[in-house]
Amino acid sequence: MKARLNRVESTSHTDWRKRIYEIIFEADTKAGKQFDILLLVAILLSVLVVMLESVVSIQEKYGKILFVVEWVFTILFCLEYIARLVSVKKPLKYALSFFGIIDLLSILPTFVAFFYMGTHSIRIIRILRLMRVFRVLKLIGFLKEARVLKNSLKASWPKITVFLLAVFSLVVILGTLMYIIEDPGSGFTSIPISIYWAIVTLTTVGYGDIAPMTPLGQMLASLIMIMGYAIIAVPTGLVAADLSKGSGVHLNTQVCPYCLLDKHLDDSVFCRKCGENLDD
Repeated sequence: MKARLNRVESTSHTDWRKRIYEIIFEADTKAGKQFDILLLVAILLSVLVVMLESVVSIQEKYGKILFVVEWVFTILFCLEYIARLVSVKKPLKYALSFFGIIDLLSILPTFVAFFYMGTHSIRIIRILRLMRVFRVLKLIGFLKEARVLKNSLKASWPKITVFLLAVFSLVVILGTLMYIIEDPGSGFTSIPISIYWAIVTLTTVGYGDIAPMTPLGQMLASLIMIMGYAIIAVPTGLVAADLSKGSGVHLNTQVCPYCLLDKHLDDSVFCRKCGENLDD
């Protein structure tokens, strides 16, 4: 009889943990979608509070109200974070995941502000939590495009890395040449400053705080400006090439309760990373 009661209690404990998990992590249930919509609204409002606090006139007039509202949001986010830790099979795995770290960082600044004044504005990092909107609301069109873009960026990253290294080498060479050509009186007082000018010019930003004065320097500057247009187009072309391939995109939003992987096929029953049952 006692063993039966223990099994009933264990099952009950598992059931409520599973229920919390479905509400917090799953986007396919009505309760889960409602929870996530409320969470996104709370995130937006909390970010708005942080912004309003930075306005001196509003802070002076409504500072106390904003302080109370901020603590209400912080307590709610703390409870949500605890609920996430309790509901997953491996709390540490979630705590060390990308969203787990973001969730924690969105809470800590409020407490840190007690010891270090001026750090409360870091709470604006909560805006990163809005990245959940694509999975949470299961906006099929946006979700598909977001994953296509992600896959394209991932596929083109090695090529972009090589391109950036080439650009870095180029600006070092061009900056050094400009340092040799121009007189220090023109502002090119060192190689690092000359490299800074080369970067600003090559990216077509053109602050104008430093400018070449000699004809040879102006010729080199003109060449760099023209090169800038071609160089800016290269990363776009690399990503566009991978976008056109349209790698397979799946719209399953289910998260594995064991390893927290959320990249499953649409008809997945078991996690493709750890092999656990996704419905367990």
